[in-house]
Amino acid sequence: MNIVLIGCGTIGRTILEELSKEGHAITIIDEDKEKVTRLIEKFDVSGVAGNGASLDILQEANVKNADLLIATTTSDEINILACLVAEKIGAKHTIARVRSPEYYKQGAILRDELGLDLIVNPEHETAIEIANMINLPSASKIERFANGKVTLVEILVDDGSPLIGESLISIRKKLETKVLICAVQRGEEVIIPSGKFVIKKGDKINVTADTSSLNAFITELNLIKVPLKNIMIIGGNKISYYLGKEVSHKRHNLKIIEKNKDVCEELAALLPKVSVINGDGTDHDVLLEEGIESMDAFVSLTDVDEENIIVSMYAKKLNVRKAIAKVKRAGLVGIARDLGTINSVSPKNIVASKVISYVRALSNRRGSNVITLYRLVNDNVEAVEFIAKQESEIYGVPFKNLEMVDNTLVACIIRDNKVIIPDGNECIKLGDGVIIVTTHKEFEDLTDAFE
Repeated sequence: MNIVLIGCGTIGRTILEELSKEGHAITIIDEDKEKVTRLIEKFDVSGVAGNGASLDILQEANVKNADLLIATTTSDEINILACLVAEKIGAKHTIARVRSPEYYKQGAILRDELGLDLIVNPEHETAIEIANMINLPSASKIERFANGKVTLVEILVDDGSPLIGESLISIRKKLETKVLICAVQRGEEVIIPSGKFVIKKGDKINVTADTSSLNAFITELNLIKVPLKNIMIIGGNKISYYLGKEVSHKRHNLKIIEKNKDVCEELAALLPKVSVINGDGTDHDVLLEEGIESMDAFVSLTDVDEENIIVSMYAKKLNVRKAIAKVKRAGLVGIARDLGTINSVSPKNIVASKVISYVRALSNRRGSNVITLYRLVNDNVEAVEFIAKQESEIYGVPFKNLEMVDNTLVACIIRDNKVIIPDGNECIKLGDGVIIVTTHKEFEDLTDAFE
């Protein structure tokens, strides 16, 4: 596809890195001429230096022939205006990054009346991911496929887990809920397990399940003994606001600690059910005074990655059950993940993932077979959703009679809006949605998964 990307900050660059691997013709626009020059050389793309909302700049970037325009500058107004102008001069689809709660509440108007195809809000998307972690505390990562019908969660196998010492075959026989363990991280090793694989303490397992059955699976394994009720948030930013809106009405007791008094007053007015404290949430004494030891969950959302990681580790040291840190820098994301004791969220990665999934859906309508793709286990595993389109000799053949590519498995099938966790007797039929999990990169068609 012909894609124009406006704004090459952290989120724009993350999207560019991913899309440049997929064979699209990409043109970037940014006001920083030196940055444009560097990125042209690094990613072999076209580029224009200038204001992405300017008609002249958009015409120079040949937006009239663009299949998609993505506007990710730090200005909501520029992003919205750029999409409107691009749509008027011929761009087929538009995506705008919109961070302001005021604008975001007008999302329906922006889409239905002004023609934007997708609105992405890094802070809102991050808040939703954190809320999912709080509502499902055993999971360190949650992804959803097939319009939310299928959920893939990463779970740490900790002390006392009934999974320890069990093979995948024995787990399947014992559990009433049908799930599939589709990928395992054991130390530095990444494994696509067979039925004989035996789970050990410390494994990080990726479990695929029908979304409606996931809570039953968690309950059956007794992974949630007591819900997370008391939550402390450090930093009174937009993520805190959206998170407060998301969880304060769900019987959670929420406390936000923020340095800036004016911000505190604004949050207190917007979130009347939330306790807002004016103070330094990275200060040892303040944390103790505000009762960190009695918290079930701790979320650090300051603008300093190192602060977020350190205070989250301190929360875990005090036996807070769930500690979550916002981490922007790619190198520190890996460090936070490897610590094992805390969960991390990266707004740029969350938004990039959503945009790229949308791009793949567009490509699918243009002939590609990939609907969505997520990278798991430190980006070493791909979970790819396909549609079984053209007839193939693999359709109708039981999986036990097919040879799959090494380190690849079928995680689930979506047929007639029902989710099927397959066994050896199941098969793929024309029109099925199929989720493949593999260590191989860039499968382009469902048949690539089979020998």
